[in-house]
Amino acid sequence: MAEGISSLSTSKKHFLSDKVSQFTESVIRDMTRQAMLYGAVNLAQGFPDFAAPAEIKQAARAAIDGDVNQYAITWGAKNLRNAIARQMGLWQEMAVDPEKEITVCCGSTEAMISTLLAVCNAGDEVVIFEPFYENYGPDSVLSGARPRFVKLRPPVSEGGEWTFDEKELRAAFDKHTKAIILNTPNNPTGKVFTRAELELIRDLCIEFDVLAITDEIYEHILYDGTEHISMASLEGMQDRTVTINGMSKTYSVTGWRVGWAVGPEKITNAIRKVHDFLTVGAPAPLQEAGAAALSLPAEYYAKLAERYRVRRDHLMPALEAAGFRCFRPRGAYYVMTDISAFGFANDVEFTKYLVKDVGVAAVPGSSFYRDARDGARQVRFAFCKKLETLDAAAEKLEKLRARK
Repeated sequence: MAEGISSLSTSKKHFLSDKVSQFTESVIRDMTRQAMLYGAVNLAQGFPDFAAPAEIKQAARAAIDGDVNQYAITWGAKNLRNAIARQMGLWQEMAVDPEKEITVCCGSTEAMISTLLAVCNAGDEVVIFEPFYENYGPDSVLSGARPRFVKLRPPVSEGGEWTFDEKELRAAFDKHTKAIILNTPNNPTGKVFTRAELELIRDLCIEFDVLAITDEIYEHILYDGTEHISMASLEGMQDRTVTINGMSKTYSVTGWRVGWAVGPEKITNAIRKVHDFLTVGAPAPLQEAGAAALSLPAEYYAKLAERYRVRRDHLMPALEAAGFRCFRPRGAYYVMTDISAFGFANDVEFTKYLVKDVGVAAVPGSSFYRDARDGARQVRFAFCKKLETLDAAAEKLEKLRARK
């Protein structure tokens, strides 16, 4: 090394952001890498292993063949924004201006971080229910805010619901609270928030002057007669809600990265600024395919939910036979389980054993909690897979029975 030139290892300057020390890489995505390493059945990451609808793929091909290959308008192609506004009117009876209130992003993940960066300042707090989708905590930190967690408690009886304590939720709101993130249907629990629960949250948002940021990516994946209600559709909330959604889950195209944020004009303008300098825009031909996807008939969504119900009811008996206690999901396509019967020290040790020795990848529950101890007895499985994939996993889980 030339004289006077020091290496990074000998530098006295701290080059890293303090923010990155507050969270780890995605555990979910790491479990997919482990599934590939050990040749395991991947029930960890929530992506389908079956084909997307033919109509959507054809629309994408047609857009590419039609030379829709350059930048779309930064905040989203007009056809897609019009389709989003139309469908929100149809599904949630909400009037949305596609020119002023919609920002198309590179997936709902970017929509969430763009929103938080657009609204949060240092010292702000963001309320998050836990267990939570693992991006929400780091997103809050990256935006300069401090996350405050409110527990969802698992069902105490078979067929029960995940619940939260109203007093605990109220105690999380104060003068520093900028926003609450609400994911319904919920990942990882499968909880679908009821109208009464949403109205309680609505009342707190109004009382404390707080913004609601809702992740509704699983809105069409519902079971057992549950109903998805968008927070923005409640009286008094459209002007203080950012609704986040996307194509990934409803149309089985998680790799296309087309999502959107819908909110009042002033907040949308701020989101658009952040989005512009984060990613410029989502893939242009896939936005045109998104407009086609949102034009699918109503029966598509009914069949979607029914096919996932079949998968849920296919996997859960196999998990229960292997020794898991399952918390029955009412929405989304995951099932949280209790692993107490297996006698492992914690969920991380169990999932290491499961992927390497049994041949099934799942997500340790601790990755969905602020305090790893709260999830140490829980593991999440994804059932957005072919039935033969679920059968292959069930066959491998037979090994667990012999170990008990």
